[in-house]
Amino acid sequence: MSRHILSWSVGVVTSVIAFALLVASDAVHAGPPFQTDDPEPVELHHYEFYVASQQTVTRDGRAGTLPHLEFNYGALPNLQLHIVAPYAFSHPAGAPVQRGYGDTELGAKYRFVEEGDGTPQVGFFPLYIAPTGDDGRGLGNGASQFYLPVWLQKSWGKWTSYGGAGYLINRAAGARNSWFVGWEVQRELSEMFTLGAEVFHRSEQVSGAGSSDGFNVGAIVNFDDHNHLLFSAGKGLRNAAATNKASTYIAYQVTY
Repeated sequence: MSRHILSWSVGVVTSVIAFALLVASDAVHAGPPFQTDDPEPVELHHYEFYVASQQTVTRDGRAGTLPHLEFNYGALPNLQLHIVAPYAFSHPAGAPVQRGYGDTELGAKYRFVEEGDGTPQVGFFPLYIAPTGDDGRGLGNGASQFYLPVWLQKSWGKWTSYGGAGYLINRAAGARNSWFVGWEVQRELSEMFTLGAEVFHRSEQVSGAGSSDGFNVGAIVNFDDHNHLLFSAGKGLRNAAATNKASTYIAYQVTY
């Protein structure tokens, strides 16, 4: 094998590994259809079920889920149990498309401050992301991740705003522990339609990738009390080519 071909092969492998780590880190879920989450758990003995798809495009390729299944259950007052089971895909530039089961997400959202007239509600939503995806094929992180966010929310009539910050502990080789800070504002335009937007910042997740800022605009469509459509789209505002040239999310949600 010539030095040129060997150098090219090593470069492609390195790029694929970095791309897989970045996308696996970005796959940490939040509050559909946004990256930013809220502190409000599912009501006691009620549930939410999502069939969803998300994807992120960078200069190194495109990856996401098609689909992933999310289930949230109100197990106790102010306590929600959470699981995400993803069918992942990864298409690094210059490499074949890979598809298969991704990393499983488990968590529990606990609201420890109720919303008052002058105070926001506050919740803690720790997540464990199990390395069940094949990191060699770009479908997983290759090591455990722990996400530790705190979220706040306040409503005024038809307006609601929520946000907060979380620390991601990523044990994969080449990955860095990182911070996420985000804030969202939404308005209920009618009983059927809610429009929202968010801005967020991520510190560096993969060595050499740099930190990033981004935004999403999205909506929730309520067909009735139990059936809902959620979608959003956005991009990075800084370091976008390496981290987020474009991102989308769409889900069908059933609530009971």
